[in-house]
Amino acid sequence: MTTEKRRAPAGAAVLRGEITTAIRRAVMQELAAVGYGRLSIEAVARRAGVSKTAIYRRWSSKLELVLEVVSTAARQRLPLPDTGNLQDDLTVLFMIMARALRHPLASQIIPDLLAEAARNPQMAQTLEEALRVNQRAVGGQLIGRAVERGELPAGADPDAAIDFVVGPIYWRLAIARLPLEPDELPRMAAAVTAALRVACEPPIRDEPGVQLTVRP
Repeated sequence: MTTEKRRAPAGAAVLRGEITTAIRRAVMQELAAVGYGRLSIEAVARRAGVSKTAIYRRWSSKLELVLEVVSTAARQRLPLPDTGNLQDDLTVLFMIMARALRHPLASQIIPDLLAEAARNPQMAQTLEEALRVNQRAVGGQLIGRAVERGELPAGADPDAAIDFVVGPIYWRLAIARLPLEPDELPRMAAAVTAALRVACEPPIRDEPGVQLTVRP
């Protein structure tokens, strides 16, 4: 009995990294140019300089392609230098976020995807999960440092705190799309720092036997 080693079919199988990178870049550019609704596999292939087959070897549909590319981008960790205090940490974070949200790709893609997510539960779930992973990483690092320094109480919840951190600048630049001057960032950081200190304090409980009277 003889055995014969089988060779992989010619042309099968090896997914070249530079092609995958070119496709991902083309997806982001197409999303910024035409939005999700008008995006097509053909247009992505033309922009990336590849065949449609190269795309379908990696992703089975337009939705799968966009979800994978966008969720990967949303999960990217932001650099967070340790400045030594919470307010300056927030100022640096706001500068990084503002630069990212002002980028032409982000400023076009984010509103479009938010609108699409309102119609597409799968996209909404994917975006929410990806953003939460990123927010928890940022919140854990930022709030953890503040707790270690004694700036916030030990029970501070990073998940709850990150809403105070991300909300103002995200609303300003991604939703309202209003200009934000550089000198506003330190004031915003000071306001968020004060809000975090209040929000993270343990609740005041009434002492037994003490009744509070509310006058009309």
